[in-house]
Amino acid sequence: MGMTITEKILAVHAGKEKVRPGEIVQVRPDLLMTNDISGPIAVDVFKSMGAARVFDPEKVVIVLDHFTPNKDVKAAKSSTKMREFARSQGIVHFYDAGFGIEHVVLPELGLVRPGDLVIGGDSHTVTYGALGAFATGVGSTDLAGAMALGEIWLKVPETIRFEFTGKPSRWIGGKDLILLAIGRIGVSGALYCAMEFGGEAIANLGMDGRFTMCNMAIEAGAKAGIVEPDEKTLAWLNGIRDDISSQTIGLLHSDEDCAYKSVIRFDVSDLEPQVAVPHLPSNVRPVSELKDVEIHQVVIGSCTNGRISDLRAAAEILRGRKVNKWVRTLIVPGSQRVYRQALQEGLVDVFIDSGAIVAAPTCGPCFGGHTGVLDEGERCVSTTNRNFLGRMGHEKSEVYLSGPYVAAASAIAGRIAHPEEV
Repeated sequence: MGMTITEKILAVHAGKEKVRPGEIVQVRPDLLMTNDISGPIAVDVFKSMGAARVFDPEKVVIVLDHFTPNKDVKAAKSSTKMREFARSQGIVHFYDAGFGIEHVVLPELGLVRPGDLVIGGDSHTVTYGALGAFATGVGSTDLAGAMALGEIWLKVPETIRFEFTGKPSRWIGGKDLILLAIGRIGVSGALYCAMEFGGEAIANLGMDGRFTMCNMAIEAGAKAGIVEPDEKTLAWLNGIRDDISSQTIGLLHSDEDCAYKSVIRFDVSDLEPQVAVPHLPSNVRPVSELKDVEIHQVVIGSCTNGRISDLRAAAEILRGRKVNKWVRTLIVPGSQRVYRQALQEGLVDVFIDSGAIVAAPTCGPCFGGHTGVLDEGERCVSTTNRNFLGRMGHEKSEVYLSGPYVAAASAIAGRIAHPEEV
């Protein structure tokens, strides 16, 4: 019996010919990542272990992105701790406040390649599976041990295959496809499984859309999300780093006779834009059922939908139009590189002309940390990944998750709207 791509990656990094679901393996990651939330705890544990040096300063990445630019003195102290650790350890890949959101930054710097195994101190580390890598989040204690030893144990997950067929409408992106899947299986429907995305619609989906889908695999309880690498993957990588094609990369694929836990199929030919209503990412409705929901804020950005194609989609809707005067509209580029490209393409002018606010790259709005915190009774349409109770502010606020087309249209309409309405 063959293996899935997930099983193959874990087998390679465990130094084994084969692995099977449920097996415990000791693996050596290609990359470890942390930030200003999980990092300070990991640093404390690292020191309490008696560890002196990280196993490889070129394989530990630190991105300060959550409470940055620093929200308050406590946030400033956390950032200072990580800067001092990075400097003392000689960390090569250290990126300070404003550089970007970790799950946008690592791929765009070419730090993740097909076949890699990446461990991160953040649940949305699963994003990198879009490149055909196995990427997963762990707690700060596990991360500290891995930073010291260069290895970690994992249980090999079962794999659920999600097949998306048909040609979707122009308004459908990766966010709609992943919301459709989570709506079908629920927030624990892929618990400790790998969600493998494939089919005609995925083959035609751009890399930004694939990042979005893998990013939200954790919202179904998955250990990882993954897309088998193809010509689009390689073309995207070559556009990021000129030397990527000369490097040995693992273009692994699932065997035809591999054993999936299950295969779930969707025909997305007639799919409407999808919206997750409070207070779970699985409470998914077509946008046409929500047109009476008035809103107070829109957020377009985050590690889920803060890439250049997401900003282009929002600008397509906002160009020549004004956002509703009662709807605060925040545009948050996923990185400084995305921000610069948006400037060069004139997208920032479109946003400012529409009345939107363009913010520095940060995770702040997504988790209610800073920059756009909601008050009691306020409703927000957001392109972020979670709409839990109190996620973006007051426990009596509401978050509706959508793609950038619906979010931008809603900002104009003052209520949840289909992009064709504006």
